Amino acid sequence: MASRQQQSLEKMKVRQNYRNLWHTDLMSTIQADTPYCCLALWCAPCVSYLLRKRALYNDMSRYTCCAGYLPCSGRCGESRCPEFCLCTEVVLCFGNSVASTRFLLQDEFNIQTTKCDNCIIGFMFCLSQVACIFSIVAMIVGSEEISEASQILSCLADLVYCTVCACMQTQHKIEMDKRDGVFGPQPMSVPPAQYMSRIDQGVPPAVGYAPQPGYGQPYGYPPPQSQGYPPAGYPPAGYPR
Repeated sequence: MASRQQQSLEKMKVRQNYRNLWHTDLMSTIQADTPYCCLALWCAPCVSYLLRKRALYNDMSRYTCCAGYLPCSGRCGESRCPEFCLCTEVVLCFGNSVASTRFLLQDEFNIQTTKCDNCIIGFMFCLSQVACIFSIVAMIVGSEEISEASQILSCLADLVYCTVCACMQTQHKIEMDKRDGVFGPQPMSVPPAQYMSRIDQGVPPAVGYAPQPGYGQPYGYPPPQSQGYPPAGYPPAGYPR
């Protein structure tokens, strides 16, 4: 068990040095995929089951309880009935199931967690701890004011927990969409004005854009002569101005 815990600590240290980023951060998941975020909010265990199975490429022979990140992993008879064990995990240990899928994807694709995501997740845990402390104090003291405050904090903590978990699961789903090529290749399109101004300044085109004729001119515009523009010195001498 000590060696397993040491391996987990080493993985956490290595995870801090990952360089890739999530395709969508937690703040943008609702906008990125609103229907799936709502589904993850109201059917959280079912979504957690589907995402873990998808993270394993639908090969349940690779399943291990909590993705191998907890001491109980590999000791629950997963090999005999992985589907049942995964159902038990997402129902009884929902938070661990979401976190395990997250670690699984991070280790596979070298994805780091941004500071903003860390702050959101940390706030969720801190709020849950404060709500738990207030509940214990209210039970010991027996004050109605503290009891009401603890109930409000508990409701707020549950709301934040469910919302953050839904956003995390949507983030995992979008990342696997990216992995499985659901987005498809990005089509060539006219770049934004900022890109056009970079070309006007003689800056080489960005990666993914083919060099355009008349390089140094605005994007996609041919040289002036190709459009029949008059030569320099127009109008001719003697032409009334």
